[in-house]
Amino acid sequence: MRVVHGVSELQEWRRSQLGRSVGFVPTMGALHAGHASLVKRSIAENSATAVSIFVNPSQFAPGEDLDEYPRTLEADCALLESLGVDLVFAPKTSEMYPQGIPLDTREQRGAFVTVLGVSEMLEGRTRPNFFRGVATVVTKLLNIVGPDVAYFGQKDVQQFIVLQTMVRELFTPTVLVMMPIVRDASGLALSSRNRYLSPESLEIAASLHRGLLVGADLLTSKTPRPHHDEITAAIRALWQPFVDSGDFEVDYVSVARWGSLAELDSEEAHKQDTGDNTRVVISCAVYVRDRSLAATRVRLIDNVIVSATA
Repeated sequence: MRVVHGVSELQEWRRSQLGRSVGFVPTMGALHAGHASLVKRSIAENSATAVSIFVNPSQFAPGEDLDEYPRTLEADCALLESLGVDLVFAPKTSEMYPQGIPLDTREQRGAFVTVLGVSEMLEGRTRPNFFRGVATVVTKLLNIVGPDVAYFGQKDVQQFIVLQTMVRELFTPTVLVMMPIVRDASGLALSSRNRYLSPESLEIAASLHRGLLVGADLLTSKTPRPHHDEITAAIRALWQPFVDSGDFEVDYVSVARWGSLAELDSEEAHKQDTGDNTRVVISCAVYVRDRSLAATRVRLIDNVIVSATA
């Protein structure tokens, strides 16, 4: 396995792969079994697989955890080599952003990518420049690597929808594949940020998934189909004891159409018919308090995708 840090080195490798299919997995490192599932799928489906490890500053706002974000390059590379990855791209920030990348967007210079219509709600409401940063860095990485297929995890479902819109409308010749969420035995979605929480708080955090399953069951089993507010109320009811105890602070709960991410039953959902009115994304973001260190709160996201009649 080769580890390269420069764009020119990676592009030299890519030219040596002409005529072979190349799969690509972009990551921010601190790899876990969820990342490994993407890598294994790429290796199974392509002649060569590249993985990037880059903690992207442009998707962090001032005051977020950019400096504290876990960086475990040596362990990540050992895992990727054991899986059979061909190349790891681990660039410095100056390589990806030659003009520098201050976190204050008013001070940023250079080219940035914005995907309007699916970036402003949910994660985009709490983190208004997040998807601008994601779309920008993924555009750069796809241009550098030139993969045939790129693999992403369902846990970041809004990110996938944003990027799918981006590659379609910018005519980027890369196919995007979304892989299912990998969960631990309790049902908690694997995340690099889980390591910030104590075992006791991780056990409590598993209730995020249980709440979403309550909403999914209600949506798919009740006739006539329950209204959006009834579904979100059922989810919040399961979480209420943890809200009362201070363990949870709910940022949002969403029940939205796939593709447009317009909330179910809203006027916007009726206006934006994406051609797929059967898939519904039930998602959430919740701040989870670490009981071993009460001042620490970790923002976790999760989702389930279900089929429901229009």
